[in-house]
Amino acid sequence: MTEIPDILKKIVSRKKEELAGVKSKTPLSEVRARAAEVQDAPRGFIAALESSRNGGRTAIISEVKKGSPSKGIIRADFDPVGIAQLYEANGASCLSVLTEKDFFLGDLAYLRQIRQRVSLPLLRKDFLFDPYQVYEAKVAGADAILLIAAMLELSQLEDLKGYAGELGLDVLLEVHDERELEMALETGCRLIGINNRNLRTFVVDISLSERLARLIPEGHTIVAESGITRREEIVHLQECGIAAFLIGESLMREADIGAKLRELAG
Repeated sequence: MTEIPDILKKIVSRKKEELAGVKSKTPLSEVRARAAEVQDAPRGFIAALESSRNGGRTAIISEVKKGSPSKGIIRADFDPVGIAQLYEANGASCLSVLTEKDFFLGDLAYLRQIRQRVSLPLLRKDFLFDPYQVYEAKVAGADAILLIAAMLELSQLEDLKGYAGELGLDVLLEVHDERELEMALETGCRLIGINNRNLRTFVVDISLSERLARLIPEGHTIVAESGITRREEIVHLQECGIAAFLIGESLMREADIGAKLRELAG
């Protein structure tokens, strides 16, 4: 774990407060039992990305996202289920659903609602640090979870990855620099996300994906996150070994979300 940026500290601190309240109402034993009772089989998040790529299609993880700390409200007319259906109809391989409430205006309920209306694999995108949250993700309908190397120790990454594996959930392990990438590779995680957004300055530089991708051995599926706005950027990054693209803001700002997704997918 590298030094945690201030905004990340604030988010994690708030998440800990929120989680304490949730646990007081629903103990770990209960959410674990609910997770064990889930009948809906995992849809295979990594498998869907690799299937798209192997089939000659651009693997895009389209994000359901209302706002962010740096940009405020991104889409005022926010209909999470309707947006998810548009993504599915216009060629997304998977969906990322923001479930963090206070900074990104998300909700775990969005994941549950979307699960019932679309057939694509779903990622719970949040700030996870406790096994409880992994069980929550399973109960809510996630097929994968996001883990952020910048906020976790290696032992935590390994433990949370282990819990996810037991539940049949894939893991997208996000890194921002070489040090975090080294830690991510130690976990054996197949799906590595490179976040082009600097968590301290919020400046986006997609050349980070190009740089770090060179350091990732074969056998991993690499995802470029943040700052992807044009088809030309996707084509260039594919040539650099990037397999998939997590795209949120540039889709959510468009009047015609479907047309923008088709444009990016080529």
